[in-house]
Amino acid sequence: MFSRSLLSTLSYWKQKADRKPLILRGARQVGKTTLVQLFSTQFDQFISLNLDKDNDKKLFRKFEDIHELVQAIFLENNCTYTGRSTLIFIDEIQEEDSAIKQLRYFMEDYPDLFIIAAGSLLESLFSHKISFPVGRVEYLIVRPVSFEEYLSATEEEKALEIFLQIPSPDFANHRILKLFHQYTLIGGMPGVIQNYVNHKDYSLLGTIYESLLLSYLDDVEKYGRNQNLQQIVRHCIRAVFAEVGNRIRFKGFGNSAYKSREVGESLRAMEKAMLIHLMYPLTDVRLPCLPDLKKSPRLQFFDTGLLNYFTGIQKEIIGTANLNDIYSGKVAEHIVGQEIRYSMSSSLQPLTFWVREKKTSSAEVDFVYLFEGQLIPIEVKSGSSGKLRSLHQYMESAPHDIAIRLYAGTFREDETRTPSGRTFRLISIPYFHASRIGLYLQKVSNIKKTM
Repeated sequence: MFSRSLLSTLSYWKQKADRKPLILRGARQVGKTTLVQLFSTQFDQFISLNLDKDNDKKLFRKFEDIHELVQAIFLENNCTYTGRSTLIFIDEIQEEDSAIKQLRYFMEDYPDLFIIAAGSLLESLFSHKISFPVGRVEYLIVRPVSFEEYLSATEEEKALEIFLQIPSPDFANHRILKLFHQYTLIGGMPGVIQNYVNHKDYSLLGTIYESLLLSYLDDVEKYGRNQNLQQIVRHCIRAVFAEVGNRIRFKGFGNSAYKSREVGESLRAMEKAMLIHLMYPLTDVRLPCLPDLKKSPRLQFFDTGLLNYFTGIQKEIIGTANLNDIYSGKVAEHIVGQEIRYSMSSSLQPLTFWVREKKTSSAEVDFVYLFEGQLIPIEVKSGSSGKLRSLHQYMESAPHDIAIRLYAGTFREDETRTPSGRTFRLISIPYFHASRIGLYLQKVSNIKKTM
């Protein structure tokens, strides 16, 4: 269910001389535990601890000394410490503060052990007592399954082979688009995909989507630091589905009477839990890439499949030829954002867009992609190049000559003019290749700097 790249990242971590305990970050049920189980085959021994279980939790409460703790962990799991490579996985680590504190001592006193921890981040957000040891751990983000991984999981090996080509051949466009629309409908949650692989029945997926939403709501009930915040977060979790793709205001979010500060705190908590992403706009076409936090953000959910289910638009996606025709183009824009975000090499790099807000000439470009020191504009649109008004306004001032259009068509490169007569290259790419924009830009990378 996971691509070679994610497992390769773990293998690289394993070989590092300065390796630190690794914290897996990601939303609940996104596949963190499954990933570790797959990775564990590279070790002689695998010890899995779940701090939701009292027997595992009491080890960290009973043994404060790291040496006694390690001996107890090995003894409890019938493992031998000496002479064998051992991966220790500490799941739901946020359930025990002392386990988090011990991570630094694993690094300092037992550098030969391989320690991975994970947990449901939404729980820990409401506790100011919990703090990971700065400088003593490293992080890896686990996101929903990408389209590339989906092709592998569904055993579409020939389609995957074609997908990996840049550009993909035109004759295969219809087939890959059909599979991409199927992936967009289902989403990237491993449990949902596995159910579809087993049964090939969309109607069976509803109970899994419902279970996922209930698990997020249960997190709020269990860990909200007061009843008021619980109520607001619960409202926000339900309201985001109707607001995804929109630029939002915190005050009154989701037709509520909640204040800006209350909603802002709740949405930022959900963002830290990796359930949503608040995309703030750029207002310049040049580096540095600094989003304007004073402007209204655009709301991105973490998985398009969940979005489709709870907005009730699944039937519209089945059999569609163009995602831009669904939900006012929000589905196409959302899945593209999900794929671009998946492809980003750094978790510190924001997913963002561009706006120019003037009374006479406002404009908004769907995404901006950082490539070789240039901010490349991306529009998710069908239709002729001449109708991409916001993209043209961006390129009027851009210090380079490349713009990207993602659509249901095939790869092409056109010379285009802005209304003022400035020439630029419009690179049109099938939207199923949103995660591979960087490779396309390398292919046409003789970017002409114009200013």
